[in-house]
Amino acid sequence: MASIRWVSHLHERINFYNRRCSFVAAANVKIQCSPTAKLYSYGKENMDTCIRDYLSLMEASTTLMQLEHLHANVLFSSFDQNNFLRTKLVVMYVSLSCLKYARRLFDEMSDRNVLLWNFMIREYGNVGQYEESLKLYHRMQEEGVKANKFTFPFVLKACTGLSALQEGKEVHHHIVRSGNELDVFVAASLIDMYGKCGSPTEARHVFDKMPVRDLVSWNSMIAGYGYSGYSNDALVLFNQMHSADLKPSSVTMVNMLSGCSGLGALEQGKGLHAYAIKTGLESNVFVATALIDMYSKNESIENAGRVFDCMHERNLVSWNMMITAHAQHWHVNEMLILFGKMQAAEVKPNSVTIVSVLSACARFGALDQGKCIYTHVIKRGFKSNVFVSNAIIDMYAKCSSAEDARQVFNEMATRDVISWTSMIAAYVQNGHNNEALSYFYQMQLDGVKPDSLALVSVLSGCASAAALQEGQKMHNYIIKNGFELDVLVGNSLIDMYAKCGSISLARQLFDKLSKRNVVSWSAMIAGYAQNGHAKAALELFNQMQLADVKPNSMTMVSVLSSYAQLGALQQAKRIHDYVISSGMESDVFVSTAIIDMYAKCGGIEIGRQLFDKMSKRNVVTWNTLIAGYGMHGHGKQALTLFCQMQQACIKPNHITLVSVLSACSHAGLVEEGWQYFNSMDQYGIVPTMRHYACMVDLLGRAGHLNEAENFIQKMPLDPDASVWGALLAGCRIHNNIDLGERVAERLFKLQPENAGYFVLLSNIYAAAGRWDDVAKIRTMMKDKGTNKTAGCSFIELSGKIHAFIVGDKSHPQSDQIYAMLETLIKKLKDAGYVPCTNFVLHDVEEDVKEVMLYSHSEKLAISFGLINTSPGSPIWITKNLRVCGDCHIFIKLVSKIVKREITVRDKNRFHHFKDGLCSCKDYW
Repeated sequence: MASIRWVSHLHERINFYNRRCSFVAAANVKIQCSPTAKLYSYGKENMDTCIRDYLSLMEASTTLMQLEHLHANVLFSSFDQNNFLRTKLVVMYVSLSCLKYARRLFDEMSDRNVLLWNFMIREYGNVGQYEESLKLYHRMQEEGVKANKFTFPFVLKACTGLSALQEGKEVHHHIVRSGNELDVFVAASLIDMYGKCGSPTEARHVFDKMPVRDLVSWNSMIAGYGYSGYSNDALVLFNQMHSADLKPSSVTMVNMLSGCSGLGALEQGKGLHAYAIKTGLESNVFVATALIDMYSKNESIENAGRVFDCMHERNLVSWNMMITAHAQHWHVNEMLILFGKMQAAEVKPNSVTIVSVLSACARFGALDQGKCIYTHVIKRGFKSNVFVSNAIIDMYAKCSSAEDARQVFNEMATRDVISWTSMIAAYVQNGHNNEALSYFYQMQLDGVKPDSLALVSVLSGCASAAALQEGQKMHNYIIKNGFELDVLVGNSLIDMYAKCGSISLARQLFDKLSKRNVVSWSAMIAGYAQNGHAKAALELFNQMQLADVKPNSMTMVSVLSSYAQLGALQQAKRIHDYVISSGMESDVFVSTAIIDMYAKCGGIEIGRQLFDKMSKRNVVTWNTLIAGYGMHGHGKQALTLFCQMQQACIKPNHITLVSVLSACSHAGLVEEGWQYFNSMDQYGIVPTMRHYACMVDLLGRAGHLNEAENFIQKMPLDPDASVWGALLAGCRIHNNIDLGERVAERLFKLQPENAGYFVLLSNIYAAAGRWDDVAKIRTMMKDKGTNKTAGCSFIELSGKIHAFIVGDKSHPQSDQIYAMLETLIKKLKDAGYVPCTNFVLHDVEEDVKEVMLYSHSEKLAISFGLINTSPGSPIWITKNLRVCGDCHIFIKLVSKIVKREITVRDKNRFHHFKDGLCSCKDYW
C-alpha cells in the first residue's frame, strides 16, 4: 500500500517534470520515466552494478525533482526493497531539506538499523523539532533497537532544546544502564544538558566522574555555571583547568565572559580580559564580542567601546552588540553615529541591527532619527521584513505618531499577531482607545487569533479610558477563549477593574488566581492605593511578604503612595528604611515616590535632602518636589525649583505646569501664575482642562471672582466640573452668593451625584444665615441620595493610626481627651479666643454652636496628641476635608500656649502652626 501511494504521488510529479526538462545524470544517461520503464536492462548478475549506478545518480541529484525522478525509477524497478537504496534516499531527501519525505520513507522501512535511527533523531534536532526527536527515541526503544553512544548526544540535545530536565534525567538513567556514562562525548552532552536546564549541580556530578576530560567537557561545565549565574564557580573551574595543563580556547573565554555578563561580576570580567590580552585571545572576534557584551551589561560602556575600537576584525555580531550597548545605556546619538560608521565600513546591517536601532529610537522618543532609519529601511529593502515593520510601528507609537504607525501597518503585505498587537498598542499609548478596540475586532475578522499580549494591550486601553463596560466585554471574551488562567491576562484584568473603580471585582479576580507572581500582587496593591484604600493596600503588602514574594519597584511605588495617603511620618520613615535595606532606593521611580511620601507626610525638608542626593532625576522627580512645595504653601521655593529644572535641561511637561500653577494658587502669586500660564506655548504645551482649573482656583482664592468667570467664558474648551468647582470654592471662601448660585446650578447638571457641590453651596448659605436655603439644599441631597463626607482626622502614635470624627466618644481615652479639650478652651478663652460660630452650618443657638465647634475632629486629635506625647514634641494631624476657619484659629493659639509645632494636612494643603502663626499666612 505504501508503494502505491508513493507511485501515485511521484508519477504525478514526474509527468509535470518531464513536460519541462530532461535530466542528464553523471553517467550521461537520459532517464525516461513511465510506469513500465526501467532505468537499465541489467540482468540479475549485474545487480550490484545497477545499485551502484542508482547510488551515484542519487548522489549527483541537486534538486528535489531530480531525486523524486530517481525514486520513481527505484519503485518501478526490482530494487524498490533494497535497503541500501532506501537508506540513501532517506539521506538525500534530508540533504535537500525535505525531511517530510525522508520520514515517510523511513516509516515504511521494516529493517532500520541504529545508524538510521540516529540519523533521523539528529536531523529533527538540527531543524529544531526536538519533540519529534524524543518521540523517535522512545519509538526506537519500543521497537527494541538498542541505542549506542552516538544516539545519546542527539537525544540530550533535544532535551536541552526543550529545557526538559526531567526527560534528560530519564535519558541519563538509560545511559547509565547502557554503560556509556563515561564516554567523553556522552558525558559532555550530559553536562551541557544539565547546565542549560539550570541544574549545574547535576552537571558537576557527571563532570567529577569523568576519568578523562577533554576541552569540550571543561567548556561545557564552565558554560553550565555561566548559564545558571554561578560565575564564582565558573572562575574556580577556569583556574583548575590551568592546573590540568589544558589551555583555554576562545570558546572557554566566551563561556566565562558570558557568566560574568551580569551586574556584580565586573572585576572577574576585567581579570578575564587581562588573561585574554596575555594569551592573545583578545584578537579573536568572538572573544572580543563577548568582552563588549560583558562590559555593557556591567554598566561599563566606556570599556566596551575601547574593546570595540581595538578590534582588528569586526563581524556583524560585533557591530550589533556595540550598537545595542549604546541603546541600552541611553546613548542615542552615539548609537546613531555608530550605525553610520557601520555602513561606511561596508558592513551591511541585518534585521537585528535595524530592529535594535528602531527600538532605541522608540525608547528615547527620537522621532526624527527614527524617520531617518525608516528611509534606510526602504532603501535597503527591509520594508518587507515583518519584524522590521513591527519595530517601525512600535517606534512611531512610542513617539506619539499613531497615524504614521497606521500607514506603515496598512502598507504591510504580511501581518502577524505581533503586527496587530503593535498597532493596537500604538493607539492605546496615544489615548485612542476606541480605535484600539476597532483594530482588535478587525484582527479577528482577518483570521488572526489574538494572543495574551494583544489582550493585555486592549485591557490597558480599557483601563486608561476607565471603560468598564468594554473591559467587561473583554473579560467575557477572555473566559470564552480560555485566557483567564494566563497570568499576564489575569494581572491586566485586575489592573483594568481597579482603574475603572471596581476594586471589589479586581480583588475577586486576584483571589481566584491559581498562580500569583510579583506583578499580580503589585497590580492589586496599586489598585487599592489608586482608589484611596491605603490601609487595604498595606495589609495586602504584609500578606505578600508572608507569601515570600519579593516586592519590586512597582510594588514599592504603590506602598509608598499608600503611606503618603495616611500622612504618617514615623511609618514613612520605617518604610524608607525597608526600601534602603532592600536596595531599591537607587531606582528613580522609587526615590521619586519616597520624596512624594515625605512631602505628603509633612517632611518636605527630608524630601528636598533626598532630591539633592539623587544621581538621576527624571521629569516626574522634579514635578513631585515642585508639587510638594506647593502643598506646603512654599510658592517661591516651587518657582525657584522650576527655574533650576530648566537650567538642568529637563523639559517641563503638562504636569509640571499644573504643579507650578497650583503652587502659585496656594501662595496667592496671581501675577506669577498669569506669567507661567501665558508662557506655556514656549514649552510646547497646550493648556488642558487641569491648567484652566488651576487658573480659576488661583483667581478664585485671591478673590478675583469676576475675572475668573470671564476667564472661563473665554476658554477654548467647554469647562468641565473641575473648572466650575474651583470657582464655586472661591465663592465659598469669599461668600459670593449670587455667583455661587449660578455656578452651583451648572455643577448640579454636570455632576448631580457629587455631594461636595451641594455642601459648598449650603456652606455659602449658612455663612449668610440663609437657613431656609440650607434646608432646601439638604432636602435636595436627601432626594438624590447623596451624602456629605464625614470629616475625619488622623494622628499617628507609636506606629498606630488613631481616627476621630466630629463628636467622637468611641476612643478608649475619650474622657481624658475631652478633659484636655476643656482645659485648652479655658486657656484659649483667657487668652482672648472667641469661637467663630459662623462656621457652624446649623441653625441653632450660639451656645450650642460653640459646643459643636469644640468637638470638631481636628480638635479631638490634637487633644489626644497632647495627652500621649512628651512636652515640646511636634504633633502631626491629617484631615480628609478642608480645615475649618475656627479650627485654624484654635490651632494657631494652641501652638502658642503649649509651645508645640502642630502640622495639619487637610484635603488641599499643609498648615504648619508655630508660635501662634500658620505657614499659610491665613491664605488657604
